[in-house]
Amino acid sequence: MGSYKIELALLCFIALAFFFHVSHAQNSASDYLAAHNAARSEVGVGSMTWNDTVAAYAQNYANQRSGDCQNLVHSGGPYGENLAWSSGDMSATDAVNMWVAEKAYYDYNSNSCASGEVCGHYTQVVWRNSVRLGCARIQCSSGGTFITCNYDPPGNYVGERPY
Repeated sequence: MGSYKIELALLCFIALAFFFHVSHAQNSASDYLAAHNAARSEVGVGSMTWNDTVAAYAQNYANQRSGDCQNLVHSGGPYGENLAWSSGDMSATDAVNMWVAEKAYYDYNSNSCASGEVCGHYTQVVWRNSVRLGCARIQCSSGGTFITCNYDPPGNYVGERPY
């Protein structure tokens, strides 16, 4: 009976380790890059690369927001920036897909968003000159998830098309 309990405990430990590994793996630099680069590829824009300096900036800002995640205030720093918050456990891919979903509201011909809609997160994701990416994800102290992605050089210049 004792060895059964040990085996059961070991199986639970392995299952938990796998769960945490999978959860963490969904929030890696390569996950952020893959989601961004898939959207960029759809419109013929070159791939981004991960940049540790930009990622450190994102992490520093995310850490500052941990006590007030729901108030999506931009950092005002030197990079382009997309922010996301969820009351649940949002992954890197979830956040990027949310921004990319704004593509439905972007009209390339007029270089504008549909009336009453937002599309600037999408245009930053696909901005042709933004080639370096850094993102960060934190668990908020009040619960939920905060994600920031920063883009170097920044995009979304008035009057310019993203691609």
